[in-house]
Amino acid sequence: MAVLDQQVRALFDGRNFPVVATVDPDGTPRSSVVWIKRDGDELLFFTPAGRTKERNLSRDPRISVSIFDVANPYVSAEIRGTAKVIREGVLELADELGRKYLGEPNQPADGLPRVVVRIVPESVVVFRS
Repeated sequence: MAVLDQQVRALFDGRNFPVVATVDPDGTPRSSVVWIKRDGDELLFFTPAGRTKERNLSRDPRISVSIFDVANPYVSAEIRGTAKVIREGVLELADELGRKYLGEPNQPADGLPRVVVRIVPESVVVFRS
């Protein structure tokens, strides 16, 4: 497992919007913007159960996360690692990420079940200005 330095930790702890990339069955990359939380050196986000991100990660757990500092976009990082899909803790994570990104607790109102994705970093590339 790779260790995140203080600058990378600050990127993930801040209100910056990361992009996660997974691998489609035909090998093409698929990316999307998510809300994210750092837990030590691991990262967490949630996604609707059964959707493309979960299906891709259940089949192939390789994942990439790119993030940049909204205050200074010349500071960014890319994390490559493996993901594990977890069914517990979704509501708590949704509330915590709602507070981080919206300033208030969040509970998805569409009624779709969701899963947590835990990312274990294997490599970290940092770009500094």
